[in-house]
Amino acid sequence: MGGQSTPTTTTVNQNTSNLPAYMQPYVTALASRAQAESGQGYVPYKGNRIAEFTPQQQQIQNNILSQQTPEQFGQASALTGLSGLGALTAGQRYAQMGGPQSFNQNGMAQQYMSPYMQNVVDVQKQQAIRDAQQGQLVGNLGAARQGTYGGARQLLAGTERERNLGTQLGQIQATGQQAAYDAAQRQFNAEQQAQMQNQQYGATLGLQGLQQAGQAGQTLGNIGTMQQQADTSRLNQQQGAAAQTQALQQQKLDMDYQDFLAQRGFNKDQIAFLSSIIHGIQYQPNTSSTTTTSSPNPSIGNQLMSAGLGAAGIARVLN
Repeated sequence: MGGQSTPTTTTVNQNTSNLPAYMQPYVTALASRAQAESGQGYVPYKGNRIAEFTPQQQQIQNNILSQQTPEQFGQASALTGLSGLGALTAGQRYAQMGGPQSFNQNGMAQQYMSPYMQNVVDVQKQQAIRDAQQGQLVGNLGAARQGTYGGARQLLAGTERERNLGTQLGQIQATGQQAAYDAAQRQFNAEQQAQMQNQQYGATLGLQGLQQAGQAGQTLGNIGTMQQQADTSRLNQQQGAAAQTQALQQQKLDMDYQDFLAQRGFNKDQIAFLSSIIHGIQYQPNTSSTTTTSSPNPSIGNQLMSAGLGAAGIARVLN
């Protein structure tokens, strides 16, 4: 027979921890409520989340969308264009007028000379002829008294008188024409100066009128701009006032939604609150410890040997 083997013993320790009896109802109720709450379906919010535009806001928006360009802009553009075109036309017309005419061109001097000048000159000539004739008559009478009438001396004296008369008549004619020419030139110059002054005055008035039209156009444009700014400012103020009503409505909708969320999460919040209280309680759980020792079953031979049987006895038992 061989030697005997030593059996191996196994020890198992089991520790059990249980809630105290006074805590078990609360924990059980908490778990039950949590399980019931977790089975709830999703509850959608049926209210409005965004406040609609108020009727006042819609009216203001329509006013903004229908806002037109101030009519003063069109009037200002028309006046400004008219003044610019008028000034350009006036400048071209004034340039086409040219400067004053020359007194000596195109028979201008003859047109301005008095038609009665020659009559005056003829009268002066006739008077000179009468004076010469009277002088000749006196000379003839003197020569007759002296007995030299018809002589060479008288002939020379008559020739001299005729030459002097011709010279005098020429001077009268020249002096009359020069006087008429000078008078005509003065009249021409006066008329030319008056015409130039009238043209300048008319051009000045025309340009002043066009300038005033341009200024009126600019003024209308400024008025249109101020009107547009005033309209925009008024609409902005109205829009701000109407937005306050919408903002108040939005606050109410937000509060309704927050109330809905609070109501929907109320049970969960209560469960979480109760759970935090339970976890915050300091309690000692009930514990128990169990130790179990076990060893493997010995063989039949070992059991018989332990019972004091010899090898022969064992053989009989086995047989």
